[in-house]
Amino acid sequence: MTVTDVIDRVSFMDFEPATASFRDDVLAGLSHPIRRIPCKYLYDAAGAALFERICELPEYYPTRTELAMLQRLGPEIAALAGPEAQVVEFGTGDGRKSRLLLNALDRPASYVSIDISRDQLIREAAALALDMPQIEVMAVCGDYTQQTLSLPTVGRRRVGFFPGSTIGNLTPVAATAFLARCANMLPGGAMLVGVDIPKDIAVVEAAYNDSAGVTAAFSLNLLARINRELGGTFDLSGFRHYAYFNEDQSKIEIFLISQREQRAAVAGRFFHFRAGERIHIEDSYKLAPATFQNMARAAGFEPAQVWVDPDGLFSLHWLLAPL
Repeated sequence: MTVTDVIDRVSFMDFEPATASFRDDVLAGLSHPIRRIPCKYLYDAAGAALFERICELPEYYPTRTELAMLQRLGPEIAALAGPEAQVVEFGTGDGRKSRLLLNALDRPASYVSIDISRDQLIREAAALALDMPQIEVMAVCGDYTQQTLSLPTVGRRRVGFFPGSTIGNLTPVAATAFLARCANMLPGGAMLVGVDIPKDIAVVEAAYNDSAGVTAAFSLNLLARINRELGGTFDLSGFRHYAYFNEDQSKIEIFLISQREQRAAVAGRFFHFRAGERIHIEDSYKLAPATFQNMARAAGFEPAQVWVDPDGLFSLHWLLAPL
């Protein structure tokens, strides 16, 4: 049996943002005095594939550190979750972390994957259904940072899963609002969240400026996507990826910088760029455990457990949702 054979066994709900939303956000962001495009648009099929490559790079410590933590802490997490849980994952990735968690849990009843990248979502959900036929698998295509989704409950307790320090891509205000929506979606349940923590600046900046140039390709793919989907005319060679650590705000900031004076069209509108002008495309906040716990409390959760890896690079948090 192949992945294609089991696709019909995966329940699919489609709340994918329309192309008009992408167009409107890009046009609004490029018209802003400080030009910006939301980072969620980095993850089309090509961007998701490039991010999978980033996760394997030697400079990119978050993925391997979190995987090792999930492997080591599996029995402890399973005891906290209890039997026959429903796992709701916000953002799917390549499925390795999902499998580690599900394999550790006691007879998980179902798995719900929510992701904005439709192709990767369906592929990974079908692959998981093939590998774990005893678990009911549901795939939900949508923007979990903006939408409150109504999901069917299959299992005794609902456990949210938000790995990869994706919480750091949101501003503190937006992260708190997202966690509040999660708390409402997980009544009486819990949530496991991966959070990158502050560390040596050289280590952090290297993770977003890899020597192989994969992260740069990931950033530039956003312009390629605009060209493909919105009739854009960006010359990718005219922009470069730039990432640096903002110590005052404890975050990595990522930009595309115009290499020369130029203009580009998007959906029939032209935009002029000066040499050195920047388009902001992503932030990645690094949050100390106490800082994140305060954020979770403000969102309605009760922090119950925090784990930090032996090298002090990454943290995992177990949060209890209100009834």
